[in-house]
Amino acid sequence: MKFGRFELQGKTFFGLVEGEQVTELDGSPFDTCKATAKKHALSTLKVLLPFVPQTFYCAGLNYAAHVEWGNRRKGTNTKLPEKADIGYRANNALIATGEPIVIPADSPGPVQFEGELVAVIGKTARHLTEANALDCVLGYTLGNDVSERTWQKADRTMWRSKNCDSFKPLGPFVTTGLDPLKQTVSIDVNGVRVASYSTGKMLFTLQHFIARITRYSTLHPGDMIWLGTDEATEPDLKHGDTVEIICEPIGVLRNPVVRAKD
Repeated sequence: MKFGRFELQGKTFFGLVEGEQVTELDGSPFDTCKATAKKHALSTLKVLLPFVPQTFYCAGLNYAAHVEWGNRRKGTNTKLPEKADIGYRANNALIATGEPIVIPADSPGPVQFEGELVAVIGKTARHLTEANALDCVLGYTLGNDVSERTWQKADRTMWRSKNCDSFKPLGPFVTTGLDPLKQTVSIDVNGVRVASYSTGKMLFTLQHFIARITRYSTLHPGDMIWLGTDEATEPDLKHGDTVEIICEPIGVLRNPVVRAKD
């Protein structure tokens, strides 16, 4: 099943996505829902954020090639993490596909993309093990963890570098039944493929993150876990660019880039 959240003539609803057609759902995939007889052409609908999370978890360094690229670029010697690091992002940064990523006027840059697979939680979960961790997952979507690298170095909590308004594109849809270790995530900038990687290369699995999180914190329906990015995150984003995060079973998360004037 692939579903999204849409708006038409002031009405907001969840819908099943089948090619270029959307069937309205009565209810929510996070609770109970059923298909209705109402169908729409996808092109006639405004695509919204597929959901708004209660808590927004994110993996720290979770791919070896990304760590190695960072070391080459910065002349550092960061080691691969020995344990899964888990951070947070802010809901104010979320935008839907099609909405602009806005670089603040005083950003010294560089500003870079990070295309990621995102797990969407569908059931309340506490004290899960790696063996049963995926039982709480509803499906998967895509995220772009846009990052301002100068601020990332300067701000201990990364409050600006990761959480400026519009720095977290999410979507376009949620797809159920996927294997989180068998997906290919690709990134295009201005129609040119700049990165592509297999999620099977992640250092710590989704199961591991869920078991680790739920040992201390309860996961709730609508929470999400971003699973990190691989390889280089270049070229730097600039005004006028369009960045796309692509995973064939999920769709294309596409956002233009603009720089604020003040």
